[in-house]
Amino acid sequence: MTRPLGAQSFGTQSYGTTETEQPIDPRRFLDGSAGLFGAAANVIMQLSKPPVGYGVVESPVATGNVMVHPLKRLRTTITYLAVALLGNDEDRAAYREAVDSVHKFVRSHAGSTVKYNAFDPNLQLWVAACLYWGARDLYERMHGPMAEADADAFYHHAARLGTTLQVRPGQWPADRDAFDRYWAENLAKTSIDPKIKAYFEDLIDLKMLPKPFRPAFGGIHRFFVIGLLPQHLRDEMGMTWSPRQDRLLARILRTVGAAEGVLPAPVRSFPLNAYLLDMRLRRRLGLRLV
Repeated sequence: MTRPLGAQSFGTQSYGTTETEQPIDPRRFLDGSAGLFGAAANVIMQLSKPPVGYGVVESPVATGNVMVHPLKRLRTTITYLAVALLGNDEDRAAYREAVDSVHKFVRSHAGSTVKYNAFDPNLQLWVAACLYWGARDLYERMHGPMAEADADAFYHHAARLGTTLQVRPGQWPADRDAFDRYWAENLAKTSIDPKIKAYFEDLIDLKMLPKPFRPAFGGIHRFFVIGLLPQHLRDEMGMTWSPRQDRLLARILRTVGAAEGVLPAPVRSFPLNAYLLDMRLRRRLGLRLV
């Protein structure tokens, strides 16, 4: 049998870790297009917890500001997802060190509206939960529900979205039922104040892009963002969403999912695999990783 293109880049170790109950190839459940559809909605989910939102909005690290350096921020974010989900232990340790070198500057000060610290494992757990919830939601919208065994295996593997940084393995909810309880409880506590809402509106309207691109892509971007947000956050943002829009979104995602379903896993998981290779090359050459 021919080895899948790019499989050699992941080394000889199993995809399974101590956080996973059984080995899993996560590329089976990753769609590169999912990031295109769901990125901004997921950012809103993450930042709707006020300490996370203010940590990002007030961050002194200008190079990580998506409104100032959108391409660099995109590379950093996708690389983190790639390293967490597809990388080996050495990849994860190297990227943790790189991210920590930036996160050490992200902490509240005397004049901050809320207290936050980028090293807080509880805040990182929320961010990781948003990333997992968004990945699962988009996969099911595009391809239908996972088989129970696959859903369990992918869930346990997704703990790496948090444990690649400071989340302890024991913090990740024990199973999918426990996660659903955690998600419902914490989503209900999210809130979006005017300052964070203004940041979200700029993000949705693609204010980080040159002006000619905003009217061309802003409308469709807003459509996907609203459609992929949980209802509670639509309400917090004052957004409306109709059954007709929901049916249209479902048709689009099912169509894209069907087209991607016939592609080899390495192609379907692009650009995650490409960013992982880029990180490894940058590390080998001694370049900055974030």
